[in-house]
Amino acid sequence: MYDLLILGAGPAGLSAGVYAKRANLSCLVIEKNFVSGGQVLLTDQVDNYLGLMGMNGFSLGEAFEDHAKRMGVFIQNDEILRIDACQNEEGKRFYELTGSTTTTYQTKTLLIATGAKHRLLGVLGEEKLSGAGVSYCATCDGAFFKGKDVVVVGGGDVAVEDAIYLAKLCRHVYLVHRRDTLRAAQCLQETLLQLPNVEILWNCTVEEILGETSVESVIVKSNQTLASLALEVSGIFIAVGILPVNDLVSGLCDVDEQGYLIAGEDCQTTASGLFVAGDLRTKPLRQIVTAVSDGANAVYSVGQYLSNYEKL
Repeated sequence: MYDLLILGAGPAGLSAGVYAKRANLSCLVIEKNFVSGGQVLLTDQVDNYLGLMGMNGFSLGEAFEDHAKRMGVFIQNDEILRIDACQNEEGKRFYELTGSTTTTYQTKTLLIATGAKHRLLGVLGEEKLSGAGVSYCATCDGAFFKGKDVVVVGGGDVAVEDAIYLAKLCRHVYLVHRRDTLRAAQCLQETLLQLPNVEILWNCTVEEILGETSVESVIVKSNQTLASLALEVSGIFIAVGILPVNDLVSGLCDVDEQGYLIAGEDCQTTASGLFVAGDLRTKPLRQIVTAVSDGANAVYSVGQYLSNYEKL
């Protein structure tokens, strides 16, 4: 039985792994994807992580993984299908995880660091043309649209960053936003507004994505006039927020209205021995730096919990 199992190998999970090894805890990081790093892998450039300004997101993810492995952290590739809260013969709580490889893992404490996933628009044509012009990662797919016209949907940091990035590659970029002001950081807005090939469609929403085998046009509707406009584009990049990846912990602990696991800076959930770190935790700011910080705080709390484990 492990002292700690960490589910998710993003910045929070890998940071926790490093701190767990330094605390001499028996731990294992489990990641369903073959590449560690989480959402940071989808970021073109990171300029707000102290000491690593301008680093490519994929390279940063690789550096996180390399650091963890150099510290002796073992990352197991497996998809966890089920988590059960159990008790041993002495009445002590532990968690049992079942993987897609039919492997079972038992641990005294469990840290959930599964993060969040992209929110879908939910419009006609989105699912059909996903991967055929419909994308949720500009840095991943932008190069396929060099010299073409594209749409970006959203008004936050990610959407504006995507529009700025795509403006370097594409002929024309439409930024569709349902409000009359952007939510992105002011410095990003200023950069965006200076780009001659970016056009912002205010107070508009996407109604439908059209195309036979790939995106050919996007129907946009004005929230004010209700008039519809067909944009002849080759791609649409959707950046309308994220959803917590909480499927595995449903019913194990309390969550807020949006589905984020309720926990303070100590990362302790409402369930004994169950901790959360990173984007899945309730907090006002979700950034790489806060995820890494969560990993450290969570392991500190795990250590305190384990020091009293035999007394529980």
